[in-house]
Amino acid sequence: MINNAGWTLVEIASRLLGSEEREAVLGDIFESNERAWQGLYSVLSLVVRKQALVWMSPKPWSAGLVVYGSSYLLMYVTISVCCTYQRLFLHRTFAWHMPTGNEGFFLLSCHVFLMLAWSWSAGFVVGSISRQTVWASGVLCAVPILFLWPAFQPGLLPRLAVILFLVPGILGLRHGLRASKVRLSVSVLLAVAVTVSMVVAWTNGALWSLNWLLIMSPWYLVSVARKA
Repeated sequence: MINNAGWTLVEIASRLLGSEEREAVLGDIFESNERAWQGLYSVLSLVVRKQALVWMSPKPWSAGLVVYGSSYLLMYVTISVCCTYQRLFLHRTFAWHMPTGNEGFFLLSCHVFLMLAWSWSAGFVVGSISRQTVWASGVLCAVPILFLWPAFQPGLLPRLAVILFLVPGILGLRHGLRASKVRLSVSVLLAVAVTVSMVVAWTNGALWSLNWLLIMSPWYLVSVARKA
């Protein structure tokens, strides 16, 4: 039973490798008649070495900066959208320190579009530049959410509402895992639309200055598409 459990662990650990590489490694282990713990050590050692090589590239670090910064900023963008929606449609007022101003329906539409575009493009960038470290990006995305989550009192806003940005972000991530770039025409249209919407919000006093950092992801898509 212990031996079978050991080989089960070897099989589970081997799933961290690619399919072809996994078959080759397991084949070598069985041919060399290694014990289960020796096979597990061999598999995990290979996984660690491969991850070390991946992290020597600047891409996973860049992806980490994108996902952490975007998660932090987009959480507040989502809160602002939710507060504005409740003020306009439910006639609910908030204290002066809440992230909502005197935005009307047009600026609310701009903010909703920006939230969707920022989230999707950031997710796409993370998925396209660092496919092998998506797990780390997921952890970094969760850090600001878990840190800020206790600050929102029950009844102030629906708790799930403050992480709505995750939905378009995950969709962008899935697209980025399958493709490394977006068509030039689409990326240019997205980047221009985001820029114009941000300028409109800025001129109406409805855009936090740090949110300008979120414009980098859409324009990064343009730069990658132009190089292709």
